[in-house]
Amino acid sequence: MKTRTYLALTVAAAVLGGAGAASAQDWQGFYAGGFAGYSKIQGQDDERVLFDTNLDGNFDDTVRAMNATTGPDAFSPGFCDGSPNANNAGAGCSDDKDDGGELGGRVGYDFQAGNFVIGALAEFGRPEGEDSVSAFSTTPANYSFEQQLDYLAAARVRLGYAVGRFLPYVTGGYASGNVSSTFSSSNTANSFDPMKRDDTAEGFQVGGGIETKVASNISVGLEYIYTDLDVDAHIVRTGPGTAPATNPFLLRNPLGTDQRRSGDSLELHSFRLTAALRF
Repeated sequence: MKTRTYLALTVAAAVLGGAGAASAQDWQGFYAGGFAGYSKIQGQDDERVLFDTNLDGNFDDTVRAMNATTGPDAFSPGFCDGSPNANNAGAGCSDDKDDGGELGGRVGYDFQAGNFVIGALAEFGRPEGEDSVSAFSTTPANYSFEQQLDYLAAARVRLGYAVGRFLPYVTGGYASGNVSSTFSSSNTANSFDPMKRDDTAEGFQVGGGIETKVASNISVGLEYIYTDLDVDAHIVRTGPGTAPATNPFLLRNPLGTDQRRSGDSLELHSFRLTAALRF
């Protein structure tokens, strides 16, 4: 009996000792690495195009035909999420290519106190995907706004708790990216300006993941990041061009009508594989 008890205590001590040694994994120090994965832009199904017919800066007007105040809605065919298939609403819209691969690099530093690990990192990546919204007029004609995220930079903090070789963590911080916005239309009578613009959009990121040591100075992991960027409105002045004064865009103000998409944010979901060399 004493022998069995002694053996049981010896095994328990060995297991606890091994767990203690595993929990003492050293995550402190600088690291550099990269990530690769999949990203998807979150579209807004109820998004539409807004109009400012009197150019007062408020996009709450209705573009009307024949009469600026009592005429029928020139955009009664409606709106759709995606790129137009033709100049009429009946043809519908094609789904956006709103997802694709993502590649990037990062550097960071972790500080460890016991099992708790707190750190900061900076990263730069190139996600894929585009998001469009289209409108259809009774002319018939289409009007489409498309935006694409060209690159994404971020500076985040993260908090983890080391468990053996594993480091689960949560993370959050600042994000910035370049958003390319493009406008197109099948309307050849009016003028449109600007057709394209680039803006720096700013916002935040939150997410989490888990890393594991595969060698004393190499770690790999899985990570999910949600990004929300505030995007400046791409306002397009729909001017006279060769259109007559009775053109719906000119009835309220002869200089034209401003139009923009209703959404003012770009949301991105990223699922990544990570790798880092630790110093």
